[in-house]
Amino acid sequence: MHRFSDPSFLPGNGLSPEEIYERALPLAGSPGQAYVERRCVPVDIAESAGVRFEPDFAGRPAVLVAMRDLGEKLTAVHGRYLHATHCQNKMLTVGREGGAVVIGDVWRTEPFILVEGLFDALSLAVCGWAAAATIGRPISHLAELTSNRVVWAAFDAGRSGEANVTKLRQRLPQALVRRLLPPPLCKDWNTALVKRGPAAVAKWLRTQVMAGE
Repeated sequence: MHRFSDPSFLPGNGLSPEEIYERALPLAGSPGQAYVERRCVPVDIAESAGVRFEPDFAGRPAVLVAMRDLGEKLTAVHGRYLHATHCQNKMLTVGREGGAVVIGDVWRTEPFILVEGLFDALSLAVCGWAAAATIGRPISHLAELTSNRVVWAAFDAGRSGEANVTKLRQRLPQALVRRLLPPPLCKDWNTALVKRGPAAVAKWLRTQVMAGE
């Protein structure tokens, strides 16, 4: 997890993360609905996770979600663009570090699963599992929260994912960090959901977690 230089305010209009999220539109009925459904995430699950739509997120339409700290205070807004050319960023995060995209009661329940991206967390939610997405950023007070707990590092397959697992272990010295890979031939959890479907991914998750307990 390398450090990002996220803007504190939205480029172009200077809106704060709180203002961005408050002004965003409901996901249902927006172009964002079609986008999440193309990625096999039902709109009701995305909306229950707090996903919204913004037609002009620094110049392009995006689906947005709040990042919150352990006290549930909004720290940043994370946007995933609906369209991006090879020379454009796929994502933009506005705000400060310290929070995560939290879907479900992951902080207080087991298993404690961390994923990388918004759609990884949404994909696990489709399969009935809670998770927190780091978006590649450190989460404040996570070391204290995870002391003497098992933390499942469900990061992407490949070198970057393994590097992030190594860094997570360094950040959480009192936790037992275990690797939770996506199914074979799937680089991440949304790829797994699209290719294999929710039942198969849910079965994979159950099998892997039970084997590691």
